Amino acid sequence: MPEVTTLGADFARALAEKDSNRLLGLLGPDIDFQAMTPRRTWEASDPRAVLSILFGHWFEDDDDIETLERIDSDSFADRERVGYRFSVSNPEGRFLVEQQAYLSERDGKIAWMRVLCSGYRPST
Repeated sequence: MPEVTTLGADFARALAEKDSNRLLGLLGPDIDFQAMTPRRTWEASDPRAVLSILFGHWFEDDDDIETLERIDSDSFADRERVGYRFSVSNPEGRFLVEQQAYLSERDGKIAWMRVLCSGYRPST
């Protein structure tokens, strides 16, 4: 896969590696974060709250993000769009998880982010 180097792509890679410190370095101190998963909406306004969502609800300790299957990024007006897909395994089986995100940066960090998640889809 060609190397995509954007703030959103960096976010996807850090998430795939479950790298909390790197994610904290990418998220602005006053981040405006909202997301939608198949059963719930999520909001956070500081980096630690975002991490709590990501690793306390979306990807738990027994979720092994094996690979970053796909990443694609583009500019859209004053926002960045990034899509990424993970291959995940856990005690329930193997899954694909895809997310689409829009974000804006301020001072080199993610200041505003909206994420839509596919949920865990069975991998065939």
